[in-house]
Amino acid sequence: MQRRNFLVGLGAAITFSMMSENFAGASMQSNLIKPKALKAGDTVGLITPATYVPDPDRLASARRMLNYFGLKMRMGKAAGKRMGDYDISIKERVDDLHDMFRDPEINGIICVRGGYASMHLLDKIDYDLIRKKPKVFVGYSDITAMHLAINRYSRLLTFHGPMTLATFTEYTHENYKKALFDTKPLGKLSNPAEKNEMRPSHPIRTIRSGKASGQLTGGNLTLITATLGTPYEIDTKGKILFIEDIDEEPYSIDRMLTQMRLAGKFDNIAGLIFGECANCTPKDYKPSLGLPYSLGEVIDNILGGLKVPVFYGMTFGHTDDQLTLPMGVMATMDADAGTLEITESATV
Repeated sequence: MQRRNFLVGLGAAITFSMMSENFAGASMQSNLIKPKALKAGDTVGLITPATYVPDPDRLASARRMLNYFGLKMRMGKAAGKRMGDYDISIKERVDDLHDMFRDPEINGIICVRGGYASMHLLDKIDYDLIRKKPKVFVGYSDITAMHLAINRYSRLLTFHGPMTLATFTEYTHENYKKALFDTKPLGKLSNPAEKNEMRPSHPIRTIRSGKASGQLTGGNLTLITATLGTPYEIDTKGKILFIEDIDEEPYSIDRMLTQMRLAGKFDNIAGLIFGECANCTPKDYKPSLGLPYSLGEVIDNILGGLKVPVFYGMTFGHTDDQLTLPMGVMATMDADAGTLEITESATV
Protein backbone atom coordinates (compact mmCIF):
# COMPACT_ATOMS: atom_id res chain seq x y z
CA MET A 1 0.00 0.00 0.00
CA GLN A 2 2.79 2.35 0.93
CA ARG A 3 4.67 1.42 -2.27
CA ARG A 4 1.54 2.09 -4.35
CA ASN A 5 1.04 5.49 -2.71
CA PHE A 6 4.70 6.30 -3.30
CA LEU A 7 4.44 5.45 -7.01
CA VAL A 8 1.22 7.46 -7.39
CA GLY A 9 2.85 10.38 -5.64
CA LEU A 10 5.97 10.07 -7.78
CA GLY A 11 3.88 10.02 -10.95
CA ALA A 12 1.96 13.10 -9.82
CA ALA A 13 5.20 14.88 -9.01
CA ILE A 14 6.64 14.08 -12.45
CA THR A 15 3.42 15.22 -14.14
CA PHE A 16 3.41 18.45 -12.13
CA SER A 17 7.08 19.03 -12.99
CA MET A 18 6.38 18.56 -16.71
CA MET A 19 3.37 20.88 -16.51
CA SER A 20 5.47 23.48 -14.73
CA GLU A 21 8.17 23.28 -17.40
CA ASN A 22 5.59 23.61 -20.16
CA PHE A 23 3.96 26.55 -18.41
CA ALA A 24 7.33 28.23 -17.95
CA GLY A 25 8.06 27.79 -21.64
CA ALA A 26 4.65 29.12 -22.60
CA SER A 27 5.11 32.15 -20.36
CA MET A 28 8.07 33.20 -22.48
CA GLN A 29 5.65 33.98 -25.32
CA SER A 30 2.80 36.48 -25.12
CA ASN A 31 -0.69 35.09 -24.78
CA LEU A 32 -2.13 37.81 -27.00
CA ILE A 33 -3.60 37.25 -30.47
CA LYS A 34 -1.18 38.33 -33.19
CA PRO A 35 -2.54 40.06 -36.29
CA LYS A 36 -1.44 39.33 -39.84
CA ALA A 37 1.45 41.46 -41.05
CA LEU A 38 0.64 44.16 -43.57
CA LYS A 39 1.85 43.87 -47.16
CA ALA A 40 1.86 46.14 -50.19
CA GLY A 41 -1.58 46.27 -51.77
CA ASP A 42 -3.45 45.83 -48.47
CA THR A 43 -6.30 48.17 -47.59
CA VAL A 44 -5.96 50.09 -44.35
CA GLY A 45 -8.80 51.81 -42.52
CA LEU A 46 -8.19 55.29 -41.10
CA ILE A 47 -10.16 56.36 -38.04
CA THR A 48 -10.20 59.28 -35.58
CA PRO A 49 -11.25 57.78 -32.25
CA ALA A 50 -9.86 60.79 -30.40
CA THR A 51 -9.68 64.31 -31.88
CA TYR A 52 -11.37 64.85 -35.25
CA VAL A 53 -9.40 65.88 -38.36
CA PRO A 54 -11.66 67.96 -40.66
CA ASP A 55 -8.81 69.60 -42.61
CA PRO A 56 -8.77 68.04 -46.13
CA ASP A 57 -5.10 68.93 -46.56
CA ARG A 58 -4.15 66.92 -43.48
CA LEU A 59 -6.25 63.98 -44.66
CA ALA A 60 -4.48 64.20 -48.03
CA SER A 61 -1.19 63.98 -46.11
CA ALA A 62 -2.46 60.76 -44.52
CA ARG A 63 -3.20 59.35 -47.98
CA ARG A 64 0.33 60.18 -49.18
CA MET A 65 1.76 58.34 -46.19
CA LEU A 66 -0.19 55.17 -47.02
CA ASN A 67 0.67 55.44 -50.72
CA TYR A 68 4.34 55.56 -49.77
CA PHE A 69 3.99 52.19 -48.04
CA GLY A 70 2.02 50.77 -50.98
CA LEU A 71 -1.23 50.64 -49.00
CA LYS A 72 -4.75 51.47 -50.07
CA MET A 73 -6.88 53.76 -47.92
CA ARG A 74 -10.43 53.45 -46.59
CA MET A 75 -11.47 56.52 -44.62
CA GLY A 76 -13.83 56.10 -41.68
CA LYS A 77 -17.16 57.89 -42.07
CA ALA A 78 -16.44 60.14 -39.09
CA ALA A 79 -12.72 60.65 -39.78
CA GLY A 80 -13.10 64.03 -41.50
CA LYS A 81 -16.15 65.15 -39.55
CA ARG A 82 -16.20 67.78 -36.83
CA MET A 83 -17.51 66.62 -33.46
CA GLY A 84 -21.10 67.69 -32.93
CA ASP A 85 -23.51 66.29 -30.38
CA TYR A 86 -21.57 64.61 -27.53
CA ASP A 87 -23.35 61.23 -27.60
CA ILE A 88 -23.67 61.12 -31.39
CA SER A 89 -19.95 61.82 -31.75
CA ILE A 90 -19.08 58.89 -29.47
CA LYS A 91 -21.38 56.56 -31.42
CA GLU A 92 -19.92 57.65 -34.75
CA ARG A 93 -16.36 57.04 -33.58
CA VAL A 94 -17.23 53.64 -32.12
CA ASP A 95 -19.09 52.71 -35.32
CA ASP A 96 -16.00 53.56 -37.39
CA LEU A 97 -13.86 51.31 -35.19
CA HIS A 98 -16.34 48.42 -35.42
CA ASP A 99 -16.85 48.85 -39.17
CA MET A 100 -13.11 48.62 -39.80
CA PHE A 101 -12.69 45.46 -37.76
CA ARG A 102 -15.84 43.93 -39.25
CA ASP A 103 -14.98 44.64 -42.91
CA PRO A 104 -13.10 41.64 -44.43
CA GLU A 105 -11.47 43.92 -47.03
CA ILE A 106 -9.69 45.95 -44.32
CA ASN A 107 -6.30 44.50 -43.36
CA GLY A 108 -5.22 47.02 -40.74
CA ILE A 109 -6.43 50.05 -38.82
CA ILE A 110 -4.36 53.18 -38.22
CA CYS A 111 -5.47 56.18 -36.19
CA VAL A 112 -5.09 59.48 -38.01
CA ARG A 113 -4.11 61.33 -34.84
CA GLY A 114 -4.41 61.30 -31.05
CA GLY A 115 -5.48 64.39 -29.16
CA TYR A 116 -8.31 63.81 -26.72
CA ALA A 117 -11.45 61.72 -26.11
CA SER A 118 -10.63 58.10 -26.97
CA MET A 119 -11.56 57.21 -23.37
CA HIS A 120 -15.17 57.99 -24.29
CA LEU A 121 -15.21 54.82 -26.35
CA LEU A 122 -13.88 52.26 -23.89
CA ASP A 123 -17.16 51.04 -22.41
CA LYS A 124 -18.86 51.07 -25.84
CA ILE A 125 -16.39 48.87 -27.74
CA ASP A 126 -17.36 45.37 -28.87
CA TYR A 127 -14.27 43.54 -27.65
CA ASP A 128 -15.57 40.16 -28.82
CA LEU A 129 -15.73 41.51 -32.38
CA ILE A 130 -12.11 42.66 -32.22
CA ARG A 131 -10.98 39.33 -30.76
CA LYS A 132 -12.73 37.42 -33.56
CA LYS A 133 -11.45 39.75 -36.32
CA PRO A 134 -7.84 40.52 -35.29
CA LYS A 135 -6.05 43.16 -37.36
CA VAL A 136 -3.06 45.47 -37.04
CA PHE A 137 -4.08 48.45 -34.89
CA VAL A 138 -1.71 51.43 -34.60
CA GLY A 139 -1.64 54.66 -32.63
CA TYR A 140 -0.11 56.40 -29.62
CA SER A 141 -0.68 59.34 -27.26
CA ASP A 142 -4.43 59.48 -26.45
CA ILE A 143 -4.82 56.09 -28.19
CA THR A 144 -3.00 54.56 -25.20
CA ALA A 145 -6.37 54.12 -23.49
CA MET A 146 -7.59 52.00 -26.39
CA HIS A 147 -4.40 49.91 -26.44
CA LEU A 148 -4.83 49.05 -22.77
CA ALA A 149 -8.51 48.18 -23.17
CA ILE A 150 -8.10 46.15 -26.37
CA ASN A 151 -5.07 44.26 -25.00
CA ARG A 152 -7.01 43.33 -21.88
CA TYR A 153 -10.47 42.50 -23.22
CA SER A 154 -9.84 41.50 -26.84
CA ARG A 155 -6.44 39.90 -26.17
CA LEU A 156 -5.18 41.52 -29.38
CA LEU A 157 -1.54 42.57 -29.69
CA THR A 158 -1.52 46.21 -30.82
CA PHE A 159 1.17 48.70 -31.88
CA HIS A 160 2.22 51.86 -30.06
CA GLY A 161 3.54 53.78 -33.04
CA PRO A 162 3.25 56.69 -35.49
CA MET A 163 -0.10 57.72 -36.85
CA THR A 164 -0.69 58.93 -40.37
CA LEU A 165 0.13 62.58 -39.61
CA ALA A 166 3.54 61.79 -38.06
CA THR A 167 6.73 63.32 -39.48
CA PHE A 168 8.16 59.95 -40.57
CA THR A 169 11.90 60.51 -40.54
CA GLU A 170 14.02 57.80 -42.16
CA TYR A 171 14.52 56.24 -38.71
CA THR A 172 10.76 56.27 -38.02
CA HIS A 173 9.96 54.84 -41.46
CA GLU A 174 12.49 52.00 -41.12
CA ASN A 175 11.21 50.89 -37.71
CA TYR A 176 7.55 51.28 -38.70
CA LYS A 177 7.90 49.09 -41.78
CA LYS A 178 9.84 46.42 -39.92
CA ALA A 179 7.24 46.29 -37.13
CA LEU A 180 4.13 46.11 -39.31
CA PHE A 181 5.29 44.39 -42.50
CA ASP A 182 7.71 41.75 -41.18
CA THR A 183 6.86 38.60 -39.21
CA LYS A 184 10.30 38.38 -37.60
CA PRO A 185 11.03 39.75 -34.11
CA LEU A 186 12.15 43.38 -34.22
CA GLY A 187 15.40 42.54 -32.46
CA LYS A 188 17.51 45.17 -30.69
CA LEU A 189 16.12 48.71 -30.75
CA SER A 190 18.06 51.83 -29.87
CA ASN A 191 17.93 55.57 -30.48
CA PRO A 192 19.11 56.99 -33.85
CA ALA A 193 22.86 57.19 -34.39
CA GLU A 194 24.20 60.48 -33.03
CA LYS A 195 26.15 62.94 -35.15
CA ASN A 196 27.51 64.83 -32.16
CA GLU A 197 28.43 62.52 -29.29
CA MET A 198 29.21 65.45 -27.00
CA ARG A 199 25.79 67.05 -27.54
CA PRO A 200 23.51 64.18 -28.61
CA SER A 201 20.05 64.90 -30.00
CA HIS A 202 18.55 61.96 -28.09
CA PRO A 203 20.60 61.39 -24.92
CA ILE A 204 20.05 58.25 -22.88
CA ARG A 205 20.52 58.32 -19.12
CA THR A 206 20.74 55.24 -16.91
CA ILE A 207 18.77 55.66 -13.68
CA ARG A 208 19.16 52.13 -12.33
CA SER A 209 21.58 49.68 -13.95
CA GLY A 210 20.77 46.19 -15.10
CA LYS A 211 18.88 44.05 -17.57
CA ALA A 212 15.32 42.73 -17.37
CA SER A 213 12.94 40.65 -19.47
CA GLY A 214 9.16 40.59 -19.66
CA GLN A 215 6.15 41.43 -21.75
CA LEU A 216 6.07 45.00 -23.03
CA THR A 217 3.28 47.35 -21.95
CA GLY A 218 2.80 51.06 -21.48
CA GLY A 219 2.11 54.25 -23.42
CA ASN A 220 1.32 57.84 -22.60
CA LEU A 221 1.68 58.57 -18.89
CA THR A 222 -1.31 60.94 -18.76
CA LEU A 223 -3.63 58.32 -20.24
CA ILE A 224 -2.21 55.49 -18.14
CA THR A 225 -2.93 57.42 -14.95
CA ALA A 226 -6.35 58.52 -16.24
CA THR A 227 -7.44 54.87 -16.53
CA LEU A 228 -6.30 53.88 -13.01
CA GLY A 229 -9.24 52.76 -10.90
CA THR A 230 -11.25 51.79 -13.98
CA PRO A 231 -11.77 48.35 -15.57
CA TYR A 232 -9.23 49.39 -18.22
CA GLU A 233 -6.26 50.20 -15.98
CA ILE A 234 -2.84 48.91 -16.91
CA ASP A 235 -1.50 45.56 -15.69
CA THR A 236 2.22 45.95 -14.97
CA LYS A 237 3.01 42.80 -12.99
CA GLY A 238 6.18 41.15 -14.27
CA LYS A 239 6.27 43.44 -17.31
CA ILE A 240 8.62 45.98 -18.85
CA LEU A 241 6.76 49.25 -18.52
CA PHE A 242 7.40 52.03 -21.04
CA ILE A 243 5.97 55.52 -20.44
CA GLU A 244 6.21 58.83 -22.28
CA ASP A 245 4.62 62.26 -22.41
CA ILE A 246 5.01 65.76 -23.85
CA ASP A 247 4.56 69.37 -22.68
CA GLU A 248 4.05 68.31 -19.04
CA GLU A 249 5.74 70.34 -16.33
CA PRO A 250 7.90 68.53 -13.76
CA TYR A 251 5.28 68.99 -11.02
CA SER A 252 2.71 67.26 -13.26
CA ILE A 253 5.08 64.37 -14.03
CA ASP A 254 5.80 64.13 -10.29
CA ARG A 255 2.08 63.89 -9.52
CA MET A 256 1.43 61.21 -12.13
CA LEU A 257 4.44 59.10 -11.17
CA THR A 258 3.42 59.40 -7.53
CA GLN A 259 -0.09 58.26 -8.43
CA MET A 260 1.39 55.25 -10.25
CA ARG A 261 3.54 54.48 -7.20
CA LEU A 262 0.62 54.75 -4.78
CA ALA A 263 -1.49 52.55 -7.05
CA GLY A 264 1.20 49.86 -6.77
CA LYS A 265 1.99 49.90 -10.48
CA PHE A 266 5.76 49.92 -9.87
CA ASP A 267 5.73 47.21 -7.20
CA ASN A 268 6.15 44.12 -9.37
CA ILE A 269 7.44 45.41 -12.71
CA ALA A 270 10.44 43.81 -14.40
CA GLY A 271 11.89 47.11 -15.58
CA LEU A 272 10.95 50.62 -16.72
CA ILE A 273 11.80 52.82 -19.70
CA PHE A 274 10.86 56.51 -19.60
CA GLY A 275 10.74 57.86 -23.13
CA GLU A 276 12.05 61.20 -24.32
CA CYS A 277 9.80 63.88 -22.78
CA ALA A 278 9.81 66.91 -25.08
CA ASN A 279 9.25 70.34 -23.54
CA CYS A 280 8.72 68.88 -20.06
CA THR A 281 10.18 71.90 -18.31
CA PRO A 282 8.88 74.43 -15.77
CA LYS A 283 6.67 77.15 -17.21
CA ASP A 284 5.70 80.55 -15.87
CA TYR A 285 2.94 79.04 -13.80
CA LYS A 286 2.41 78.95 -10.04
CA PRO A 287 2.46 75.15 -9.46
CA SER A 288 5.92 75.07 -11.04
CA LEU A 289 7.16 77.43 -8.34
CA GLY A 290 5.92 75.03 -5.67
CA LEU A 291 8.06 72.14 -6.92
CA PRO A 292 11.57 73.46 -7.63
CA TYR A 293 12.78 70.32 -9.39
CA SER A 294 13.73 69.60 -12.97
CA LEU A 295 12.30 66.66 -14.87
CA GLY A 296 15.50 64.69 -14.29
CA GLU A 297 15.29 65.28 -10.54
CA VAL A 298 11.65 64.19 -10.46
CA ILE A 299 12.43 60.98 -12.33
CA ASP A 300 15.42 60.22 -10.10
CA ASN A 301 13.48 60.99 -6.90
CA ILE A 302 10.64 58.59 -7.73
CA LEU A 303 12.08 55.98 -10.08
CA GLY A 304 15.60 55.95 -8.66
CA GLY A 305 14.36 54.04 -5.63
CA LEU A 306 12.96 51.14 -7.62
CA LYS A 307 14.75 47.80 -7.40
CA VAL A 308 14.62 47.18 -11.17
CA PRO A 309 16.50 48.52 -14.23
CA VAL A 310 15.37 51.99 -15.32
CA PHE A 311 16.58 54.35 -18.02
CA TYR A 312 15.38 57.59 -19.61
CA GLY A 313 15.39 59.01 -23.14
CA MET A 314 14.32 56.32 -25.61
CA THR A 315 12.63 57.68 -28.74
CA PHE A 316 9.05 56.44 -28.68
CA GLY A 317 5.93 58.57 -28.47
CA HIS A 318 5.99 62.31 -29.09
CA THR A 319 9.21 62.61 -31.06
CA ASP A 320 9.93 62.88 -34.79
CA ASP A 321 12.37 59.96 -34.58
CA GLN A 322 9.91 57.38 -33.34
CA LEU A 323 9.99 53.66 -32.63
CA THR A 324 7.01 51.38 -33.22
CA LEU A 325 6.55 49.14 -30.17
CA PRO A 326 4.36 46.00 -30.20
CA MET A 327 2.41 45.91 -26.94
CA GLY A 328 2.46 42.46 -25.37
CA VAL A 329 5.55 40.84 -26.88
CA MET A 330 8.44 39.48 -24.86
CA ALA A 331 11.40 41.86 -24.68
CA THR A 332 14.66 42.45 -22.86
CA MET A 333 15.86 45.89 -21.76
CA ASP A 334 19.41 46.94 -20.96
CA ALA A 335 19.43 50.07 -18.83
CA ASP A 336 23.18 50.57 -19.18
CA ALA A 337 23.21 50.34 -22.98
CA GLY A 338 19.87 52.13 -23.36
CA THR A 339 18.45 49.41 -25.60
CA LEU A 340 15.31 47.31 -25.88
CA GLU A 341 15.43 43.97 -27.63
CA ILE A 342 12.14 42.56 -28.95
CA THR A 343 12.62 38.80 -28.85
CA GLU A 344 9.18 37.72 -30.01
CA SER A 345 7.40 38.23 -33.34
CA ALA A 346 4.41 40.59 -33.24
CA THR A 347 2.64 39.48 -36.41
CA VAL A 348 1.93 36.26 -38.29
